[in-house]
Amino acid sequence: MIRLLIADDHAIVRAGINQLVALTNKIKVIAEASTGGEVLNFLNEVDVDLILLDLNMPSGGIELIRQIKSAFPKLPILIYSMHDDAHIAIEAFKAGVSGYFTKNSDPTQLMSAIFKVFNGERYIDQAIAEKMAFESAFPGKKLPHTLLSARELEIFRLMIVGMSGNEIAQKLFISTKTVSTHKSNLFQKMELHTVADLVLYAVHHNLLD
Repeated sequence: MIRLLIADDHAIVRAGINQLVALTNKIKVIAEASTGGEVLNFLNEVDVDLILLDLNMPSGGIELIRQIKSAFPKLPILIYSMHDDAHIAIEAFKAGVSGYFTKNSDPTQLMSAIFKVFNGERYIDQAIAEKMAFESAFPGKKLPHTLLSARELEIFRLMIVGMSGNEIAQKLFISTKTVSTHKSNLFQKMELHTVADLVLYAVHHNLLD
């Protein structure tokens, strides 16, 4: 029996995963977390075999992965994310995850990904794998948004849907000063100056969800 921790800040997503898990008697959801802090608390309270982790949850992201792997180096992590950017997946694997599954993939494949990661193997979503292979074969000039860190990309996506600095800080459980620093960095990396510029860039590169 795989003891699973689901970490996602959307209750409807967690409910959907629970429905999938209910189709097998080999997986048991023993905890659900909606923030990075809750994940760390649960890991200190219950025995977990695998974490299904959303990169976008508050106080989550690559830094949370590093924290988990530092405290529990043998605990496998399967990312379940809206991001299908190859460089974000690469960052996640470098931080220590064992698998990467995108939310726009066939949900029936999620169980296979869980079993594979639990058994000590790696899992990479096919679409992500293709992008990683393409970027490796044809490095060329990278698009500006691929230079962003996972947190910067997350803030970029929140900015282009109209969220203010205060709203972003509240959603991500970080300070407004930290948000401002990330905003300054992403504007510099992308060589853009205003939110309107970011929106136009997102439209041009089909980055609006």
